Amino acid sequence: MNENPKSLSKKAGLSPGALVHIGTRKTNKIKVTVIDYNEAKFSEVNCKTIEECFPYKDSSSVSWINIDGLHDTEAIGKIGQHYGLHPLLLEDVLNTSHRPKVEEFDDYLFLALQMFGLSKDGKYVVSEQISLVLGKNWVISFQEQEGDIFDIIRQRIKEKKGNIRHKGTDYLLYRLIDTVVDNYFFVTEHLTDVIEKLEEKVMNNQDKETLQEIQHLKKQLVNLRKSVMPLREAVSSLQKDVHEFIKPDTIRYLRDVYEHLIQVNETIDSERDTLASIMELYLSGVSNKMNQIMKILTIIATIFIPLTFIAGVYGMNFDNMPELHWKYGYFAVWGVMFAVIFIMIMFFKRKRWL
Repeated sequence: MNENPKSLSKKAGLSPGALVHIGTRKTNKIKVTVIDYNEAKFSEVNCKTIEECFPYKDSSSVSWINIDGLHDTEAIGKIGQHYGLHPLLLEDVLNTSHRPKVEEFDDYLFLALQMFGLSKDGKYVVSEQISLVLGKNWVISFQEQEGDIFDIIRQRIKEKKGNIRHKGTDYLLYRLIDTVVDNYFFVTEHLTDVIEKLEEKVMNNQDKETLQEIQHLKKQLVNLRKSVMPLREAVSSLQKDVHEFIKPDTIRYLRDVYEHLIQVNETIDSERDTLASIMELYLSGVSNKMNQIMKILTIIATIFIPLTFIAGVYGMNFDNMPELHWKYGYFAVWGVMFAVIFIMIMFFKRKRWL
C-alpha cells in the first residue's frame, strides 16, 4: 500500500495527467462489464471492446460500468475521453497506492478507496485500490484485477431485491462503499483472532519467529489505519457537503457508513494497543528469560569461586605444605570441595535463589 519511489519515478519529467500505471499488473487482460437497470429492466453485458460501453453514457437508466485491470493505459484513456474524465482523475486511478480521497468535478464525483481481503492461506491482509466515478446516470468502477466483493450487489440488482432498483446512481455508489467498509469488519475480526492467539503464544514462547509475527501484524494495522482514516474524512465530506449528484435520502445512508468507519477505526486502535501490550509482554518474557540465565550463571560462578581458591592454594607446590605429603590429602581436598558445593547449594535453596 505504501508508495514505491521506484514506481513513482516512472512519472518523472512527464506532464501532469500523463497516464502511467503505478502498481503491480494483476491481470493479463482488461475486462469491461456493464450492468444497466431501472425498476422495469435489467441487462448485463460483457464488453468485448472498450467502445461497447460508450453508449451507456447517455442511457436514461442506471449504468454500472466496471473495469478490471489498469495496466492498459490506452484503454483507460479512451474511457476517460468518452466520459469526459479529467486527466488528473485518470492519473489518480492508475496510481494504485493513492491515498483515499473524494473530489468533485463539474459533471461527476470521484472517490478512491482501498478494498481489503485475506490471502488464500489467511496469513496476510491484501489490498486493492478501487476508484469510483459517479455521473448523472452512470457509475464507473476501476479495479486492479478481476474478482471482488460486489457479487452480492450484482445479485440484488438482478433479482430486484431491496431498494437498489428503485434508487439512482448515488445509492449504487453508497452500496459499493458500504460493501467495502463492511468487509473491513471481516478483516479486523480476523486480525483480532490472530492477535488473541499470538498473545497466548507469547505467554509460552518468546522466539524470533514470534517477534516477526508481531512486527508483521503491526505493519498490517498501520496500513489499515492509513486507509480507514482518509476514507472516513472522504465519507464525512460526502454527507456534510452539498453535492449535485447525491440526493438527501442517500446522505442518511452515508451517515451510517461514516459511523461504521468510526467503529472500524476504534477497533484498529484497540488492536494496536493490544499489540503494543503483547510487545511489552514479549520483551518482559525475553528479559525474564535472560535474568534466569544470568542467575544460573552467577550461581555457578559463585560456587566455583571457593573451589578455585582451594585448587589455587594446593596448586602452589611449596615444599613446606604438609598436606601435599599426606597419604589421604588428595581425597581430603575433594571431600572439602564437595562439602563446600553442598553447603552453598543448600544455602541458595534456603534463600530461594534456586
